[in-house]
Amino acid sequence: MCGIGGFFSRPVDGAAATARSMLNALAARGPDASHVCYFSPAGEVQPQPGPHALLHARLSIIDPRPAADQPMASDDGRYWLCYNGEVYGWQDDARQLMAERPFRTRSDTEFILRGAEAWGIAGLLPRLTGMFAFALVDWKTRELLLVRDRFGKKPLLWWSDGHSLAFSSMVRGVLPALPAAARAFSMPAIDAYLAHRYVPAPLTVFAGIQRLPAGHLLRWPLDGGTPRVERWYPGEDEADTGDWKDELDRAILQRCVADRPVGLFLSGGIDSSLIACRLAAHDVHFDAFTAAFPGSSFDESPAAAALSRRLGLAHHAVEIPGRIRDDFPAIVASLDEPFADPSAIPLWYLARETTRHVKVVLGGDGGDELLAGYKRYRKHLRSAWRRSFRLPFLKPGPALLPGKYRRLREEIALPWSTAYMLRFSGFSPAQRSYLQPGASLPDAYWAPSASVGESALASLLDIDMANYLPEYILRKGDLTTMGHGLELRAPLLDHRFVRSLTALPPSRRFARPAKSLFAEILPADLAQDLFGAKKRGFNPPLTTWLQDDLMERYEGLGNRLQTVTDGGISGAAVDELCATYRRGANALAENVLQLLVLDESLHQLGNLA
Repeated sequence: MCGIGGFFSRPVDGAAATARSMLNALAARGPDASHVCYFSPAGEVQPQPGPHALLHARLSIIDPRPAADQPMASDDGRYWLCYNGEVYGWQDDARQLMAERPFRTRSDTEFILRGAEAWGIAGLLPRLTGMFAFALVDWKTRELLLVRDRFGKKPLLWWSDGHSLAFSSMVRGVLPALPAAARAFSMPAIDAYLAHRYVPAPLTVFAGIQRLPAGHLLRWPLDGGTPRVERWYPGEDEADTGDWKDELDRAILQRCVADRPVGLFLSGGIDSSLIACRLAAHDVHFDAFTAAFPGSSFDESPAAAALSRRLGLAHHAVEIPGRIRDDFPAIVASLDEPFADPSAIPLWYLARETTRHVKVVLGGDGGDELLAGYKRYRKHLRSAWRRSFRLPFLKPGPALLPGKYRRLREEIALPWSTAYMLRFSGFSPAQRSYLQPGASLPDAYWAPSASVGESALASLLDIDMANYLPEYILRKGDLTTMGHGLELRAPLLDHRFVRSLTALPPSRRFARPAKSLFAEILPADLAQDLFGAKKRGFNPPLTTWLQDDLMERYEGLGNRLQTVTDGGISGAAVDELCATYRRGANALAENVLQLLVLDESLHQLGNLA
């Protein structure tokens, strides 16, 4: 687990300063070691700055010896690898490679490098189980490959003008390699953020920087040319899977392998409880970590503590502070771009404490998307009858009067699937138009469902797997944990386990209550408690923060946003919306948080640009 970066065909003048700035941006992701390799135009390694460079900031989890540091080269120097992530269960496939010549390390990094050398990228990728984003340079064919894992657990950003290319794990890591003219903010991306509370792939907040989508790779000729983005997953060459229970246990146990201490994020919910129970069934007892909100209705730490006692786990209840004023800039910086999920704040604090005890943690991400666990699925399916039917002539009503009626009017004016994309949204289309008067705005920015002719539920799950899961849930988990040098692993998103679930009959996979399939391998009394409890989510005391801790940020907010967006956002509209909230319109709380995050994020990024 690391931070990666690089640039190609850059003027040598300033290359050293660029590399230093890129590594500084990645430092939190890789606190254990950092290296830069410069290359001549012909691909020869050279000690002085050159036009090509690979950079790596390492969090050492497997084989922490310097021999496993990166960038890593093949024996003959043809291939060079810069890799972020963790691949599991690779040792069996590695044996045939080791029969030809021994490995120099015990690392999955060397397996990826040697596998690419032996099988090519098409033969390697189906063999990779886990989370990964990597750059592979082939100096013989003079091609750069950028690859992102199946479900988008690891980020990868890039920029190219056709002659040069730069990439990194973070927007802030790409930025130092860009010419000044390429550092302009993107108003479509800012509007996408207003719509979805984050900037969806392939957009980023900078007009020239793109995010490689999950399950895709990019090919770029080192001598210049147009980057070519290709989808590699899902593919036709994935191996068959076994029973979902066996695949689940395999996925969990494989993610227990590390040369650093491992822990578990444990809430009072079904998914993390399932992982904890399966670990205990195999006599694995990690420390458990839970975000605690004492005295609130959404505090799950007592339930997590009770389960920990039952399973014999050491439990750490991490109390989330009541004041975030001093940490707010650091939290926004860790999130890289504008990102306004309120739960990212407690997760950032949870990760900060957890990394003091362990360097790897297992989490329960993915269960809701796989087994239709969110309430919004059931709510939106009630109107599945209308599918393409819409009433576009309906007017949404006043933008600053939030409520179910106004939302319903907006929803029925949109196609059914588009309305779903905005069900878990930030600002509504009418509110976005209010903030950006005169702008022509699309309804949404998510990729549509690829499930042609399938059920309505399949379409909703497909939309979430392509958008919400990789770029919201997994991005939040990666950035908040890696901001503290902590590796987060997601057993429920093992691709073989995912296929074993999707192969089940819908009547079993989606049996009510949601995720009741998991009850088959949970203790009966625990399953009764878990499935009888109300789903609470990961909710922080947002109102307290907005009405007290961050109050000073309202002064001049509209003017700052109008200035930084060159008038794209109306300062008067921003100030009126905030004033409406402060007069008692509490339903606007998350909208106000979005504006405060946007203000701080653009301020930070503008200073870097």
